[in-house]
Amino acid sequence: MGDAYVGARTPRREDARLLIGKGRYVGGVRLPDMANAYVVRSPIAHGRLIGCDAKAAWAVDGVLDVITPAEAAGLRLPCVNVMPGQSLTSYPVLDEAIRYVGQPLVLVVARTPQAARDAADVLDLELDELPATVGAERALAGDAPLLYPDLGSNLISDYTMGDDDCLAAVEGAEHVVEMTFRTGRVSPYPLEPRGVVAAYADEELTVHISSQAPHHVREHLADALGLTHDRVRVISRDTGGGFGAKEHVYPDEALVCLAAMRSGRPVSWTESPGDRLVATLPARQAVHRARLALDGDGRFVAMYVDVLGDLGAHPSNSGGSTFAVTATLLPGPYRFDRFAVRVRGVVTTTTPTGSYRGFGQPEGTLTRERLIDEAARRLGIDRVELRLRNMLRPDELPYTTRVYQTYDSGDYPRALLTLRDLVRPVTKDDGRRRGVGYACHVESTGMGPSMDMKAIGMAAGGYETAVLRMDQDASVVVSSGVVAIGQGIETTLAQLAADRVGVPIERVRVVLGDTAATPYSSVGSIASRSLPLGGGALVRAAGRLRDKLLAIAAHRLEAAAGDLEIADGAVRVKGDPRASVTLRELATSAWRGWDLPEGVAPGLEERVSYDPPGYTFAYGAHAAAVAVDPDTGAVEVEGYWVVNDSGVLVNPAVVEGQIRGGVAQGIGEALTEEIVYTDDGQPIIDYYPPTTREVPDIEVVLMETPSPVTPGGMKGVGESGTIGPPAAIANAVAAALPEAAGRVTDVPLTPAVVWSLL
Repeated sequence: MGDAYVGARTPRREDARLLIGKGRYVGGVRLPDMANAYVVRSPIAHGRLIGCDAKAAWAVDGVLDVITPAEAAGLRLPCVNVMPGQSLTSYPVLDEAIRYVGQPLVLVVARTPQAARDAADVLDLELDELPATVGAERALAGDAPLLYPDLGSNLISDYTMGDDDCLAAVEGAEHVVEMTFRTGRVSPYPLEPRGVVAAYADEELTVHISSQAPHHVREHLADALGLTHDRVRVISRDTGGGFGAKEHVYPDEALVCLAAMRSGRPVSWTESPGDRLVATLPARQAVHRARLALDGDGRFVAMYVDVLGDLGAHPSNSGGSTFAVTATLLPGPYRFDRFAVRVRGVVTTTTPTGSYRGFGQPEGTLTRERLIDEAARRLGIDRVELRLRNMLRPDELPYTTRVYQTYDSGDYPRALLTLRDLVRPVTKDDGRRRGVGYACHVESTGMGPSMDMKAIGMAAGGYETAVLRMDQDASVVVSSGVVAIGQGIETTLAQLAADRVGVPIERVRVVLGDTAATPYSSVGSIASRSLPLGGGALVRAAGRLRDKLLAIAAHRLEAAAGDLEIADGAVRVKGDPRASVTLRELATSAWRGWDLPEGVAPGLEERVSYDPPGYTFAYGAHAAAVAVDPDTGAVEVEGYWVVNDSGVLVNPAVVEGQIRGGVAQGIGEALTEEIVYTDDGQPIIDYYPPTTREVPDIEVVLMETPSPVTPGGMKGVGESGTIGPPAAIANAVAAALPEAAGRVTDVPLTPAVVWSLL
């Protein structure tokens, strides 16, 4: 069996419909008698809703329902990820206690969007405002207002992982570099906004939603609304980007479903552009106080990091797990004698924080790689040489770090050396200061196994299931619980099925995104897991289906199965193509139960669940060349290079596209993107994602070290591009401004920040 498709740059089959306007998005769902919803949000950061007079709203022509906290009492959503010691494990869909600007207060439903908005505008809300608490460090101050007075503190969780004697090792080291890093709050910013169309009929709730995890949404909606799971169907066809923001159901989305149940008619809602920065969960915001200890030869003795994370108003669905991932991936591709991380999660009167592409890893990479560059500068050691001196070698893998991660395979030094040879510094005499920065990382992908997830307090499983069927005409259908969110999974699953079964890719159909038609997936398409786990299950299912085809053909041809091959739409004896039987004939016989070997059941359908024995770990090395204008502080990225290894490359073109898109988002985080709050908790809605002017050509080189963990050898790549840019760009700015290098610690590096450094 040759691989005609795996490894090929097969065009994305999704693009055929997406590029001509035939994408299946929630905004295009139209149902008879459909109503429209509008979410009324809090204009204050902290306080109470002490009155809600809806009489004027009900008087607006076309109004069908007004849902206040009283009508949604008891409706709660769970925290799937729970930190050690965390006492807040769920949160209300509507609450009279207000803890952030943008918090849903009321849902208005009307026959038209304008009527719903008009009714919302005449609601009489009485608010009692309290002092705000902005910033994790401020929230820990003794005089900080408490968000949950019953808890007695804004500190929700505080734990340590790693070596107990790490601090002693740091104190006794010959050289110690100590720095504090701050990462700004950023928005995932998907192209398709969040949206829901919910319909309730015959005691069944059907929900069209833009989601990364439709089965996840189904169970949480069912539990919240008091429905049995079989009475809820969730459909998520083409999701126009998620980046972590759509991995769960939000309070406003649950309210739309409640409205459909109350009104008995379909209800539609789409998040408005003005609400996105206060309603869709942001991410990243954290403070790291870090120390790197080295001996006289530049060997890493120890590293200790205090991670202080801002949870926002309450722990969200993902809670503080982003900070835990930061902690577990902080060692990167290096060896340390001792390593420890303290993790604290704090609530503030800001939008709850959640997931974003990279999930805690860009923050950790910034801290580690800046420390390494600063150590190299202070010790007078070449920064690439210092990394190579401490980098894990291929013969040391698999390797378990001091914070419990077992790296599976790779060649980290080769990636860095390849990168160094790619870099071409820009030389111009235009008055700007120039520098090149490097960053290396190891990336956690393929989230699982299920029992490991249970052990860390995650109320979900890590396995994936594939259902693979060959119909009577020898066409093949793949059904998986992972979903399409722009990552090309529809194409790559088809490539795997076509090669492993032995049929043309045009004969393969992939079914995703419908809980009534796909196998259960506990968490869906998050954490760079769609292909390692969904594809891993498919590889095993395809192996079983192929074996069954060969067994049936061997019975028909009176030959040994090992002497047969699948080629040109038939099963034939190797070396004797005349002795063959077509796949269509075999499939028809199998479904009719004709001429089957003893003990072989009719039909050609295999269902396989794959629960991985461990995570897979991709890795990469990034370099950025920047030019800094000393008069304005403006930073331009003039060149960017990536060397990445995500295991077996099912489709290199898809991999390169994922990396380039991730790098663009990372550049935004490094230079321009941040949600900032005033002291009274009001967000400043000036948010600047990068444009084509800020993103240079990105040169990508792909390495391929198969994972020994995953059937098929794949690792994840969806988040790879986002992890390195903040660190690489910060290191490049530090290289361009050596007099301020030790103070290049925070991102984004806006012109004002850089100018202040000078």
